[in-house]
Amino acid sequence: MIGYLIRRIPSAVLVLFATSVLAFVLPRLAPGDPATALAGPEATTVEIDAIRADLGLDRPLLTQYLDWLGHALRGDFATSYVTGRPVVDLIADRAGSTVQLAVLAGALMVVLGLGLGLAAGAVGRGRVRTGIDVLCTVLLAMPAFLSGLLLVLLLGIAVPILPVSGEVSLLDDPEIGIQYLILPALALALPQAAAVGRLLRSAMDQARREEYVRTAVAKGVPARQIVVRHVLRNSLSSSLVTLGIRFGEILGGAIVVEAVFARSGLGELAVTSVYQRDYVVLQALTLIAVGIAVLTQLLTEIGLAALDPRIRLGATT
Repeated sequence: MIGYLIRRIPSAVLVLFATSVLAFVLPRLAPGDPATALAGPEATTVEIDAIRADLGLDRPLLTQYLDWLGHALRGDFATSYVTGRPVVDLIADRAGSTVQLAVLAGALMVVLGLGLGLAAGAVGRGRVRTGIDVLCTVLLAMPAFLSGLLLVLLLGIAVPILPVSGEVSLLDDPEIGIQYLILPALALALPQAAAVGRLLRSAMDQARREEYVRTAVAKGVPARQIVVRHVLRNSLSSSLVTLGIRFGEILGGAIVVEAVFARSGLGELAVTSVYQRDYVVLQALTLIAVGIAVLTQLLTEIGLAALDPRIRLGATT
């Protein structure tokens, strides 16, 4: 297992390095810069240049990147150009809201995704299977912000049973806080659950065609036992990897969903930073989000390798 982990780490490090480069370069390709935003529309060129020099934006890009990367590796993401506060403090203030949302959305994704996949894969064919396939297709085609708006119309306005905007921390009031979390968590979870469900259904269909399943059927093994012990058990491995990848997508989708439901999490911080050209905040948020996604996928693959020795053996060849 240690050897498998060592072989996986270089690719994860390469992804993070490429992300750091893109996170640094892409914001600087957009029109404007922090100095112009801070100086205001009436500022002169001399005033803008002075602010740019004070922020260190007049240095060569490579020098700026290496300086930022060196500090980031030590956990120091610099100071916000706009607020003057350490970026780590800004992220820490907002992280709780996003973490609560992502955890609940991830739990709903697992329950709904595996439930849909198991229901469709167990029946094999028929109206139930067709209905689940249609539902998954619709959910997959629906972006998170649209599903969020539909949930607001359905459960917040047409049948007003849940709050549609704002938030209350679970730590302050769990009973009220969960009510504010359900709609945005569902908006995030539904498309990802549909993807997990379709993958599990396809894996179960493939497992049904395997020789060991046909042998169990010929021996008269009960259908439920075949599904649970043979079909489902051998179909879960691909779904586990997908769950790790989809959880990373949940973090990315939180930016849009938090805006729809007026939550003051990391998504709202990212949107504000874009408008204010606060490069260092955007860089930190991008790197942290990708880092979490990479770590989640790495842990998922390690867990899968621990359950299935064939993966470890395949990695050594």
